[in-house]
Amino acid sequence: MRLSKSLCAVVGEILASTGSHPTLDALFISAGAPCDPPALAHHSKWKEWLFRAGQDPNVDSLAVLGNVLEELMDLHPELGTPEFSSWRERRERIEAALEDNGLRYYRFGRVLPQGYAPQHAPIAATHEAAGSPAKPTSVEELLEIVVRGLRRAMHPLTHRRKGVQPLSFGNEYDVQDLLHAMLRPWISDIRPEEFTPSYAGSSTRMDFLLPIHALVIETKIVRDRAHAKKIGDELIIDIEHYRRHPECKSLWCVIYDPEHLITNAPGLKADLEGTRSSKDGDVVVKVFVL
Repeated sequence: MRLSKSLCAVVGEILASTGSHPTLDALFISAGAPCDPPALAHHSKWKEWLFRAGQDPNVDSLAVLGNVLEELMDLHPELGTPEFSSWRERRERIEAALEDNGLRYYRFGRVLPQGYAPQHAPIAATHEAAGSPAKPTSVEELLEIVVRGLRRAMHPLTHRRKGVQPLSFGNEYDVQDLLHAMLRPWISDIRPEEFTPSYAGSSTRMDFLLPIHALVIETKIVRDRAHAKKIGDELIIDIEHYRRHPECKSLWCVIYDPEHLITNAPGLKADLEGTRSSKDGDVVVKVFVL
């Protein structure tokens, strides 16, 4: 979806007042903004980057916009302070700009066209009005929040305070460990690296099996351009393995692509998502490209 210049200008101006070039560079990159940061002055750089996201047919511009806005919109200063008044004014400006463009912001970084409320928006709105955070009502909603928030969860770990060793997420084990840590407070039975039944003469290890929910999570990290071209084939083979496991009815494939090397993420999702059936069983596949 194309983002209007007026909307980008409002959001860019407000964001410029919240952080430095490096801080906002990291925010935009973790949000999925395409290409390199524009070589522009602080006051115009962020609106231009958002506008470019809206021009790129391979980018979910509303997802980028929501990810960029999430922390600003969801985390408020202490009530009654001058900082709270300033935050509320900025939030209301963004909400007005979104409304002018037929959009609306929902908690957890979701920007949707008006009239297309997310399934759990009424629950989230109720909790927000009560001044308490919304709680997931199903394991699927929990996983959606955690998976879509992985890149944002990485940010404070890769940009730690001065003098503290930053963490890196350069391989699949790094991503798996972070995902495991985020899920453990919510899900009691998480079984990492359980073997699948054999397919084509070989078996493989699941990254995470959630047996109570009959759900498997598989993580991938795109290493280079050659790997980006093969990642779909890898997942097709994985799906065949997982379909044979008696406790796997749903498969969530989480692909971490920090360098934006997958050129057609929507096409990859369309090819893999849905119910995959054979005489060996059915599995419902969901794909996330971060």
